[in-house]
Amino acid sequence: MDPVVEVAGLVKRFGRLRALDDLDLVVTRGQVHGFLGPNGAGKSTTIRALLGLIRVNAGSATVFGLDPWRDAVAIHRRLAYVPGDVALWPNLTGGEIIDLFIRLRGADPQRSRRAELIDRFELDPTTKGRAYSKGNRQKVALVAAFATDPELLVLDEPTAGLDPLMEQEFNDCVAEHVRRGATVLLSSHILSEVERLVDHVTIVRAGHVVESGALADLRHLRRNRVRATVKEAVPSLTTMAGVFDVQTDGDDLSFTVEPDALTPVLAALTGAGVRDLTITPPTLEDLFLDAYRQPHDDRP
Repeated sequence: MDPVVEVAGLVKRFGRLRALDDLDLVVTRGQVHGFLGPNGAGKSTTIRALLGLIRVNAGSATVFGLDPWRDAVAIHRRLAYVPGDVALWPNLTGGEIIDLFIRLRGADPQRSRRAELIDRFELDPTTKGRAYSKGNRQKVALVAAFATDPELLVLDEPTAGLDPLMEQEFNDCVAEHVRRGATVLLSSHILSEVERLVDHVTIVRAGHVVESGALADLRHLRRNRVRATVKEAVPSLTTMAGVFDVQTDGDDLSFTVEPDALTPVLAALTGAGVRDLTITPPTLEDLFLDAYRQPHDDRP
């Protein structure tokens, strides 16, 4: 495993508020890492620390093995950052702003993917920054971010203000970017968007991690939802280990089941004469809500 981002025991206080509380985070090369949590959970504070915008009180953080506070310039030449609320220079055009960001990363705008991306995101580069809508401001930042194929993309609510067509274009760009070997740290409240893109998830609450792991592994630890229509009753379901929340409505059944209990459950349903069966794995939203239902460990 080749870590691009490593955070260990990170603590950040703003007065009496402990925004980050012993937070750990590892993002490996080529990974699309979903960074989830509600407002105030510490996501943006973590990202600001990784970008070298704030100093932390304790713990360590590295990007490409470098210290974000001391080596910010070297780090920023290798990454691109898109916040959820982009502010642009009001008197520069979108095209001029994109060119500026590309040059700041040491690249030539004419040799970048600038023109292709402007076309894909349907952006008018001749409009002044002050005249852009929120969605178009996001497009300017996204074009600048993708144009030079940086090694790391740090995306904090990047699709805010985009319509569904442009959200799909964003998804395609992220997938293409990862296929080129890049890494993505994606913070978002749009769980369906994250679920389509990520392969690893970290969920934070009150500045510390409450759940982290490969998305496939986290799903394995959660119950599947089963809906079935059977010819005969299945009374044994209510006493079977690993089966929960059994509800019946005539011939229709619904319940949740742990992965290890699926085999005997299917055998019982088969014996009852299954006419229809749907098994739905837990969604990322289920994992997110489950993590937040856990008892809250208030730390000092």
